[in-house]
Amino acid sequence: MTSGTALIFDEEMTRYKLLWVDPACKIEVPERLTVCCTALQEEGLAQRCVSVPVRQATDSEILLVHSEEYLEGVKKTPYMNLEELQTFTQQYGDVYFHPNIYHCAKMAVGSTLQLVDSVMGGKVRNGMALVRPPGHHSQRSAANGFCVFNNVAIAAQYAKKHYGVKRVLIVDWDVHHGQGVQFAFEDDPSVLYFSWHRYEHQEFWPNLRESDYDNVGKEKGAGFNINVPWNKVGMENSDYLSVFFHVLLPIAYEFSPDLVLVCAGFDSAIGDPEGGYNLTSLAQSVCQTVQTLLGDPTPPTSELNGPCESALESIQCVRSAHKPFWACLQHTAAPPVPEYSTKRCKLTEEGESKPGEKEVAEDVMWMKPPDRPAPLVHTEVVFPSDLDVPDRCVSLSQAPAPEMLQRVRENLVRGPENEESLTTLCGVIALLEKMKKQEIRNGLALVTDVTAAMLCAVEHAQMFLTNRLLLVFLGDAEIPAHVTKDGKSLVVKISSQEPEEQTFGNLVSVGLKKGCSDTAGLMQIVLGLLLPLAYEYDPGLVVLARGPGTELGEAAWQQVIGLLQGLAQGHTLALLQEGQREAVGATAASLLGDPAPSLGPLGAPCLEDMEAMERLRQRLQTHWGLLKTSVAGGSG
Repeated sequence: MTSGTALIFDEEMTRYKLLWVDPACKIEVPERLTVCCTALQEEGLAQRCVSVPVRQATDSEILLVHSEEYLEGVKKTPYMNLEELQTFTQQYGDVYFHPNIYHCAKMAVGSTLQLVDSVMGGKVRNGMALVRPPGHHSQRSAANGFCVFNNVAIAAQYAKKHYGVKRVLIVDWDVHHGQGVQFAFEDDPSVLYFSWHRYEHQEFWPNLRESDYDNVGKEKGAGFNINVPWNKVGMENSDYLSVFFHVLLPIAYEFSPDLVLVCAGFDSAIGDPEGGYNLTSLAQSVCQTVQTLLGDPTPPTSELNGPCESALESIQCVRSAHKPFWACLQHTAAPPVPEYSTKRCKLTEEGESKPGEKEVAEDVMWMKPPDRPAPLVHTEVVFPSDLDVPDRCVSLSQAPAPEMLQRVRENLVRGPENEESLTTLCGVIALLEKMKKQEIRNGLALVTDVTAAMLCAVEHAQMFLTNRLLLVFLGDAEIPAHVTKDGKSLVVKISSQEPEEQTFGNLVSVGLKKGCSDTAGLMQIVLGLLLPLAYEYDPGLVVLARGPGTELGEAAWQQVIGLLQGLAQGHTLALLQEGQREAVGATAASLLGDPAPSLGPLGAPCLEDMEAMERLRQRLQTHWGLLKTSVAGGSG
C-alpha cells in the first residue's frame, strides 16, 4: 500500500518581488513561502515528509493550457528593463512581472508536476507543493491575480496525458474565484472543478458574472463546473462544512475521480486580510494541512450549529442548478432563491474588493491551533486466539482484572454468557479506556454477539468516559430505548427495515429497500445525514458496529470508516461479529488510515429511499442545523 506525504519546495521561487509601487500587489511577497517552510521545519513536519526535488516545466507542458503567443511574451520578461516590465504588466490585471518571475513560474509548474508524478507513480500517497507564483487566476493568454502560469490546470492536463487519468477533481478553496481554472475546463467533462469564493453579488474581485452559481459549464462540460458564491462576509466553519456535506462530497463521490488536486489558498482562514497574506495565519494553515495529509488526528470542530441564511441561499441555488446533472441531487426540490437576504455591497473608497487592499496588522497575536497528539499505538485489536493480528496492529495483551469481569457480568451483560465472551467484552471496554487515555487512537474487536458488545461499549462509555458518544449501527438489530434516554448518545441506524418511529432520545433510523448493499443509497445517507449529524454532535467517542447479514460491500464499509475518522480525534471502536472474519483485514486497514478502495461512479439511488430520507431530514433539521440545505420555506 502506497504511503507517505511528499513535500516540494525550493528557495529559488522566493527570488522575485515587486519593483515599483502598486498598492494592490505589494502584499505578494517572498516571505509567504519562507515562513511556511520555516514553520514546517520548526514543527517537525518537514522531516516526516518525503522530500521531492523541483524541476522546471518544459514549453510543451506549459502549452497544455496556455497559448504559444502568451508563452513567448512571458519568455521575454527576463530581458526587460523596469519600464518595459511595467508596460508589459499593464496589459493584465492585478499582477506584476520581474526579471526572474518567468524562471520561478516554470519552477512552480514543474514542482506541481513533480507532485503529480510522485503520487501517480506510487512513490507517495499524497503531498503538498509550496509554489510561487500561484496559478489559478491565470488564463490561456493572460496573467492575472499574481498568477503567471496555471499550475493546477496544467497538472490536470498532464495527469490525463501521461497517466491516462479519466477523471480529475479540482477543489479550489481560495477566497477568490479561480476563473482561470474554470475557463480551462468549462467544456470538459473529465475535469470537475469546484470553487467556493467570496462573491458579494459580483462586487468582490475578480468581479465576474461567470463566478456565480449558475455557471455550470458548457456543452459536454455542463454540470462539471460548481461555483459556490459567498454573498456575505465572515463565513464560518458551519457554512463551509455544510457545502462539503450537501454539495461537494455527494457530487465528488458520484463523479469518482482518479486524482484530486487542491488549490489551497488560505485566505479564508481566521486572521487573513483576504489573499493568503497574513504570514502567521498562512504558516499555521500550511502546517495544519500537512498534518492532515500525514494522517494526524484531526482537531475537534466544536460549536457547529448550522449555516447562516446567506450560506443556505447559496447552497440552495447550487443544488438546484446542478440537479439536472447529478443523480445525488435528483430529490432536491427547492428552486433557486428568488431574492437574496444580502444586498449588493458597494465598493469602499479603498477598493476593498480587490486582493490585498484591506490589510491586517502583522503584529496581532493569532491564536495557535490546538495540538494534534498522535498516540504511540494506532490500532489495537481484540481477537479470538485463532485469528492472526493484521499487520501494523497491536493485540490487546492485558488480561481483564477479576473486578472488571465481575462488573461486566453483573451490570453490562444481559443473558447467559460464557467466560470467553465475558473476556472479549472486557477487552472491548479496555480498548475504550485506552482511547480515552490517549494510549491508542482506535480499536477493533471481533465478538460473538455484536449487539451485546455494542450495548456493553455504549453503557460503559456513558457511565465513565464521555457525555457524547456516537453509535453508528449498520444492520437490522433493534436498538433498545435506554441507549439514548439520558442524552449521552446519538444513535444512527441504517438497515433494510422500515425506519423505527423516532419516539425517543437521539435515535435516527434510516431504511433502505436493498439495505446496505445499495451503495449509492448508503453513501447518500452517510454524506447527507450521518456526517452532518455527527459533526454537529461533536462526539468524544465513536462506536461503529456492523451487524450480521448486512451484505455491505467492503469498499463502502471502508469508505464509511474513513469518513468517520475526522470525529473524536479518530477515537473509533469498530465491532464485527464472528462470521465476518473476511472483513477484518479491510477494517483494520481503514482504521490504520489506508485509502479506501474506490466505489467507482455511483449510480442513482432508489428515489423512494431518497424521498424518505428527505422527509426525515426535514423533520430533524429543526434541531440539527447542519442538515439544512435551503432557506425557510424551501425543501431540498
